[in-house]
Amino acid sequence: QVQLVESGGGLVQTGESLTLSCAASGRTFSSDVMGWFRQAPGKEREFVAAIVWSDGNTRYADSVKGRFTISRDNAKNTVYLQMNSLKPEDTAVYYCAARPDTSVLFTTFRWYKYWGQGTQVTVSS
Repeated sequence: QVQLVESGGGLVQTGESLTLSCAASGRTFSSDVMGWFRQAPGKEREFVAAIVWSDGNTRYADSVKGRFTISRDNAKNTVYLQMNSLKPEDTAVYYCAARPDTSVLFTTFRWYKYWGQGTQVTVSS
């Protein structure tokens, strides 16, 4: 059974940092692309960042480029999203996702097969 479990969300002030973790289990993810998406109330789920597990190649949404960093730890089977210089507009539920057997850094949530339950990030002004 595939499981993606996010953690690390919380309430922070503008300009502060948070690191989200996504613990992956239930299959081998070494051939997958892992993504982070977010969804604010009343809005569609949007792409944040993605990483090719095998080679570490990454892609970011323009809105987070230069502030967020996606990475993975092979030994821990965990993907991270380091978020710096947070803004109120970053407030959302953040989801971890996996797209099996690909090295294409998809940015559309419909292309991802496995999803975590989400973790809330709230940035106050």
